[in-house]
Amino acid sequence: MREKRLLNVLIVDDDEPVRWRLQRIVSQVHAQALCTQADSLAQARAQSALQRFDLALVDVGLPDGSGIEFVEWMQTHAPKTETVIVSSLGDDATVLRAIRGGATGYLLKNGEDVELELSLRSMQRGGAPIDPVIARRILHLVAAPPAAQVVRIAAAPPADTGLLSEREIEVLELVAQGQSNREIAQSLHISVNTVECHAKNIYRKLVVRSRAAAVHSARGRGLLP
Repeated sequence: MREKRLLNVLIVDDDEPVRWRLQRIVSQVHAQALCTQADSLAQARAQSALQRFDLALVDVGLPDGSGIEFVEWMQTHAPKTETVIVSSLGDDATVLRAIRGGATGYLLKNGEDVELELSLRSMQRGGAPIDPVIARRILHLVAAPPAAQVVRIAAAPPADTGLLSEREIEVLELVAQGQSNREIAQSLHISVNTVECHAKNIYRKLVVRSRAAAVHSARGRGLLP
């Protein structure tokens, strides 16, 4: 990416404070960047149809699907746009799916602003911005014997059993993998409306308002690995 020309950047996240945080970080890296914000998969696609972006920073858990779907969609409709996942989800399955889908990098929201800024600056030198924790786990996966199971960084805490039903946990596991409601419905052989109903119950029980927050809360309670 060239520093001297204006950069068109698309920021896709359903959390408004996060969008403005990322826009602030982008402005530190590229002072003259032109940032456009989108709060859903549909809006991101609509914006991409209207103009060409050099860089897209995309969350995984969006209200109408997975940000990885957008990464895959961009490979067909705007292959020159570099896409970087910026999410609170960092499980191995989600990371690998994003990279295989065409993501240039994968960053975690819980990183400090300066860390995210340095990661984005690395792209100016042709680098791939990947959170160090995720990079270490990818190296472990590559080095592990074929039959080895995915390495867990830390033991899971005792599960808060009884909070979610078995079906709700199944739905949440697929959410953690970055699947959209449609994909979850197909995987579990249920309707999209049923998936949405389960999602509402999960949000209510975990006292959260987004897919990412639900996964984060479930992991903290030991309901997900």
